[in-house]
This record gives sequence, structure tokens and C-alpha cells, in this order.
Amino acid sequence: MSVVTRREREPARRRPSRGRRPSGRLTRRAREELHGRLLISPTLLVVGLVVLAPFAAGVVLAFQQVRLIDIRFLSPADLDFTLRNFARVLGGPGFWAAARTTLVYATLSTLGSVLAGLALALALRRPFRGRGLLRALVLVPYVLPVVAAATVWTTLLNPQYGAVNEVGRRFLGWAEPISFLTTRGVDVAGLPVPAALGVVVLFEVWKSFPLAFLFITARLQAVPRDVEEAAVIDGASPTQRFRYVLLPQLSGVLLLLALLRFIWSFQNFTDVYLLTGGAGGTEVIGVRVYQELVTRADIGTASALGVLMTVALLVPLALYVRLSRGEREAD
Repeated sequence: MSVVTRREREPARRRPSRGRRPSGRLTRRAREELHGRLLISPTLLVVGLVVLAPFAAGVVLAFQQVRLIDIRFLSPADLDFTLRNFARVLGGPGFWAAARTTLVYATLSTLGSVLAGLALALALRRPFRGRGLLRALVLVPYVLPVVAAATVWTTLLNPQYGAVNEVGRRFLGWAEPISFLTTRGVDVAGLPVPAALGVVVLFEVWKSFPLAFLFITARLQAVPRDVEEAAVIDGASPTQRFRYVLLPQLSGVLLLLALLRFIWSFQNFTDVYLLTGGAGGTEVIGVRVYQELVTRADIGTASALGVLMTVALLVPLALYVRLSRGEREAD
């Protein structure tokens, strides 16, 4: 007669089968996902309240006929969607001129800042005495408060007591001072040159090229030395080494910088407003939004302009997202 053990006498329901997890308990992966969602939920809440909710409100207001003084009395029952704000903006005087100015300003400032950062990163690449101090001084325009920087530039370019006009009259033979911040154009060797727009572009380049310098310097430090040494041994000139060795290594960073710099410059308002206030042919769309909102107190047209700016930036934003995904897949 076989001996029946205690474990064999237990009901089968009290012995869970191996590999089957009791009901009501989460797997390790499910617990990690739940913990991750709980950790990022405060960030998502802040982003939703600070970014998404105001953006959604701006989109809704872009389709409303509402003045700034009436915004506190607006309720969901009063919403009346219409396209009149967009028709008024697109057909209004000066919009397309402001759009062209914004495009020119964003393009020139982007090219200038990236090229200046690239040139300086290449110049300060090799170690020499005092290189650390020079690299620290390069960052001064970027960390300087924009109000202080704009004040310095307006003082230097002042037509009455500015240093630039004083040097021009004493050493360059200027017959009269030039109001760089309000003059639309000046003749240089018989060619019309946009004065005010050139000043705001130069200011943006001077203020933003240190960021490009930092990105490019970091990427240059990761370039393999043996590749350059092999190019030197093969007799490649400095231009050839830059074109065939360094430029392919920097192409991703340069494209990323160009896209980000274009997006930031396209929607820039502070620099242009502090320097010229939109005078002298420098009225970009950001300044126009401010004028519609504050000067004309028309929140509907101001919101419509903001929505149009967002639509215009969808193309470079899509390129940026695609580039970021390509870099992650490559890593």
C-alpha cells in the first residue's frame, strides 16, 4: 500500500501551477510602466497647464471676434467661430511685408550664427596659451541679459553721442550721423543697404553664435584623431581635411543647429522690439502680434497671427523631429 503524502492530499486549487501568476498581481514590467507614468505625471500636468492649455486657448481665440477689454466677460456660451480674423490679417496692409522681413531676418541670422560659431570653434580647436580664457569670453554675449545687451548696442549706435557715428565722422568721412535703428537703408558704394534690418541681424548673430560654438566644439572633440592623421599623411590640404573629414562629422550638428536657430529667430520678438521697435523696415511678425494685442487691443487678430506663425513653423519643426529620430535610430 503506497504512502500518500500530505502534499498529494491537498486540493489542486491550493497548488497554483508553475508559470501562472495569481490574479490581481502586476508583472514586473507592468509595475515599472506604472511607476514611470506616476513619475512623469507632475511634468505632464505642468506642461498641460503652462503650454497646452494656453495654446488651445489661443487657437480658440483666433476664431473669435473679441477685444482685449472683453476677454474677462467671454464664456463658452459666447463662442462664435469665424474666419474673419484670418481674412483681416492676410488681407491687411503690411502683413506680407512683415512675413518677408521675418523670413529674411530668420534666414540671415541663422546662417550668420552657425557660420560664426563654426569658424570660431575651428579657430580655437588646437590648444594654445590662453585658449580657456578666450572660450570663456566667447560665451559673454550669450549669458548677457538681452536688455543690457540691447542698451549697450543702442548707446553705441546713437546718432548724437554714439561711438560708431563718432568714429565714422572722424575717420571714415561721414558727412552726417546715421540713425542705424530707424533708417530703412543707406547707400554704400552706390548700393542700398538695409541699415536697421542689418543691425538687428548682426545683434542676433552676436547674441546667439556662442550656442553654435558650444555645440560644434563638443562635436569636434568627438572626431577621431586617427582619421585626420591619415588624411595628413595622405597629403590632404587643410581645406580638403575640412571638406572630406570634418564636415561629414559635423553635418548632423550643423543641420540641427540651423533648424533650431531658424525656429527661434522666426518667432523672436524681444531683440527686435528692444532695438528698433519695428521701425526702419524691421517689423517682424512677432512685433506685429504685439502691436495687434497691445496697441490695437484686438486679441482675435493677434491670436490669428500667432496661429499663422505656428503653421509656418510646422515645416522646420517636422524636419527637426525627423532628424532627431534619425539620430536616435543611428545610436
